[in-house]
Amino acid sequence: MASFPRVIPLVVASALFMENTDGTVIATSLPAIAADLGEDPVILKLAFTTYLLALTVFIPISGWCADRFGARNVFRAAIAVFTLGSIACGLSTSLEGLIAARALQGMGGAMMVPVGRLIILRTVSKSEMVSALATLTIPALMGPLLGPPLGGFITTYFDWRWIFWINVPVGLLGLVLATIYMPDIREEGVPRLDVPGFFLSAIGLSALVFGATVFGRDDVLPAYGAPTLIAIGIVLTTLYVWHARRVSKPILDLKLLDIDTFRSGTVGGSLFRIGVGAVPFLLPLMLQLGFKLTPFQSGTLTCAAALGALTMKFTAARILKRFGFRTVLIVNGIVSAATLAVQGLFTPETPHLVILAILLAGGFFRSLQFTSLNALSYSDVPQREMGPATSLYSVAQQLSLAAGIVCAASVLELAQYLRGDLMLTVSDFAYAFFAVGLISALSVVLHMKLTPDAGAEVSGRVVEASRSP
Repeated sequence: MASFPRVIPLVVASALFMENTDGTVIATSLPAIAADLGEDPVILKLAFTTYLLALTVFIPISGWCADRFGARNVFRAAIAVFTLGSIACGLSTSLEGLIAARALQGMGGAMMVPVGRLIILRTVSKSEMVSALATLTIPALMGPLLGPPLGGFITTYFDWRWIFWINVPVGLLGLVLATIYMPDIREEGVPRLDVPGFFLSAIGLSALVFGATVFGRDDVLPAYGAPTLIAIGIVLTTLYVWHARRVSKPILDLKLLDIDTFRSGTVGGSLFRIGVGAVPFLLPLMLQLGFKLTPFQSGTLTCAAALGALTMKFTAARILKRFGFRTVLIVNGIVSAATLAVQGLFTPETPHLVILAILLAGGFFRSLQFTSLNALSYSDVPQREMGPATSLYSVAQQLSLAAGIVCAASVLELAQYLRGDLMLTVSDFAYAFFAVGLISALSVVLHMKLTPDAGAEVSGRVVEASRSP
């Protein structure tokens, strides 16, 4: 067992690498995909939100499946499904086919990363949690670092469909590593699956997010379709909240939000991720449609954020030990939100070195925020509740990323409507970046309610906290 903390993060990182590479290459290739399929680039938000919706639907049962069928079995099956979905994306010839393939990918991703994270949380001590989570994401960050320029190169000089075939060898490697190194962790006495809660949350959240995604798009649904879906989503989600408070083992245990640190990391983190989730959608569109850069040029610029994030991972533990969660989340949250909003000031005349510097700094600060949020959220969660906590946290994370894309696309579409012109302009993107930056900044309100020694056992400030009067 002593080798597990060192090996397991690398095994899970292969899955994260595949998922993160996939997300960044499709973002870079979005304008080319839209042109090839004869679609409006903004409507390609469905390729993002459909994937995130599939994650949202199936993540809640990931922890239960891991406990019931064994974490290793579920992890390997998830990698296989994700890889098959990638192949289907590469074979797509229509928007409908691409959306269906992305949904299949989402089914695999819903089990893949949350189950891997759950295994890590159950095999390392709390004092090692920050280092383990940082180690996990170092190899995974190579996906966002390599994905944009690689996806841009393939799209510019070959065909966008080839970008999805990158996942196949990585998926096969992940299957081999999982078979050799992954422990078959199971829980005894697994409770019955909350079937009513699963359907209420799955249908409710899907209807709510999909309705918001296609709102105002009569070319996708009739005029009454989106409002109807949103109304259904609100009703079913409200029913789920009522249901979850009345059963002992709900599919998403909302009682975990009574833990201060978990609530701050989950709710505050969701607000922060709304802004971050919009960037992979907004930035490549602005650089290619607004600045007239090629996909390769765009990808070469956007990978700077991943390089900044990778650099931060070597200093996260020391920063948290020195300043603690509360200070880092408040100060770094404001700085990170500012690096999002300032991207709205980019123009075609902005020197590329300036863009690179801002994206590099933004990636550094956002990555520090993510590491802090991930570690804080689980700092006070009892070991027996790690499975439900992972499911709830992951669902909130995916919903916020989907909400970010919806918010950004809505601002773009509103700007187009007010101008009476379907062509996107640079000013449209400026409004979108300002909006999502403001939403991200609101996250610090939640973190201000933390005590100075919140999560001290995880951050390493236990001694200092205990000496304070």
